[in-house]
Amino acid sequence: MNLKELIAGLPIVETVGCIDKEIIGIDIDSRQIKQGYLFIALKGTVADGHVYINNAIAAGAVAVICEEIPIERDDSKVSYVKVKSTESVSGCIATTFFGKPTERIKLVGVTGTNGKTTVATLLYKLFRQMGHKVGLISTVCNYIDTEAVATDHTTPDPITLNRLLARMVDEGCEYAFMEVSSHAVVQQRVGGLKFFGGIFTNLTRDHLDYHKTVENYLKAKKSFFDNLPSDAFALTNVDDKNGCVVIQNSLATVKTYSLRSMADYRGRIVEEYLGGMLISIDGHEVAVQLMGRFNVSNLLAVYGAALMLGKTQEEVLRLLSVLTPVAGRFETVQKSQGYIAVIDYAHTPDAIANVLGAIREVTAGKGRIITVTGAGGNRDKGKRPLMAAEAAKGSDLLILTSDNPRWEEPEEIIFDMMAGLNEGQRTRTLSISDRREAIRTACMMAQQGDVVLVAGKGHENYQEVKGVKHHFDDKEEVEKV
Repeated sequence: MNLKELIAGLPIVETVGCIDKEIIGIDIDSRQIKQGYLFIALKGTVADGHVYINNAIAAGAVAVICEEIPIERDDSKVSYVKVKSTESVSGCIATTFFGKPTERIKLVGVTGTNGKTTVATLLYKLFRQMGHKVGLISTVCNYIDTEAVATDHTTPDPITLNRLLARMVDEGCEYAFMEVSSHAVVQQRVGGLKFFGGIFTNLTRDHLDYHKTVENYLKAKKSFFDNLPSDAFALTNVDDKNGCVVIQNSLATVKTYSLRSMADYRGRIVEEYLGGMLISIDGHEVAVQLMGRFNVSNLLAVYGAALMLGKTQEEVLRLLSVLTPVAGRFETVQKSQGYIAVIDYAHTPDAIANVLGAIREVTAGKGRIITVTGAGGNRDKGKRPLMAAEAAKGSDLLILTSDNPRWEEPEEIIFDMMAGLNEGQRTRTLSISDRREAIRTACMMAQQGDVVLVAGKGHENYQEVKGVKHHFDDKEEVEKV
């Protein structure tokens, strides 16, 4: 694409050099730059892309989008486009370069603290059951219909994101379902994309190491709905106190879902059992293979979104019954020893409370709940004691352990978690920093009728320690025992 076309309409401060030249590729990573590429120098939270401008030029960049034009430069070979914020234009540049894919595919974004992966993945599964080619962008894995594409972030950078969406269009996908993280909204990774709809699941304390306050975190979620076009839909969970807040300024068509109050889409649990539930949605009973009140809420979001996308109630309800749980989301492992293990991604106080509540409802006090959990290093320290308190409240025995300690010492993280426990809770809590040993201990302590909950990592197959990712899979460890 011609550089002049690529930057048309952007709030440009200054250009240096010829802007009438062909661009054959774009990237924000100087290591991925090739001859004829455009390099976008982003000022990220960890590194400043401006430091790598010379590296990008050496690799073949013929144009640079930046906030500060280098003093020492060769204008005859490289063109410079200065903007006030490279972060704010990167999404628009990316979507333009890749042919504005979201104008040719129905993209639905799912945002919230918990449930994003489940809702997006179940929608992907549902629409594939209906015979459509579908794309998925999620924490667990990205999919271009049946092709799996590895993922490192909940929401990829704008270049990766638009490249994925363009490939989905090329492969004939009609729909794409995408997790939209609060980081992605603030960093404008979804800038320039046209969403056909947006779904809000819930909001509880998380990512305050980045957002600093819950109010800022809420603003990030709300701004996603503020920017939805008037021909889109906004589906929100009114059981969450923030459900009405996020959509109050949205131009989109607003629909609501709830388990407790009046809403456009309503649901409730009729009967629960290990491995599934009988639920009622808008007065129609359907057996599903998921468990817990939080999953009824997730299924309502899926149901409502499918109806907003033009599907019939009868078809949607019929196919909800064949949907299976998402990897690492209330995933059960049952062996001959007579106890059940549950693998779940729960890594916030609210998520842990929800999962333990669901287990407690099903077991009805007939067996003990033994929980293994930890907290990630170099993240919001304030939620650590809260997570431990919820885990202790809902468990008979608790083992605090390591969970991606990153650059912190596992023992220090566990110490922070212990601060949330009272004296009585500490008497039934063990501290085992080796996660493998913690899981083994929990399983060895379990007796017939007990449930072992291994929380925090879910689908993840690694432990991040001192900057290195080591293979580690909770489900594998449980199955070994």
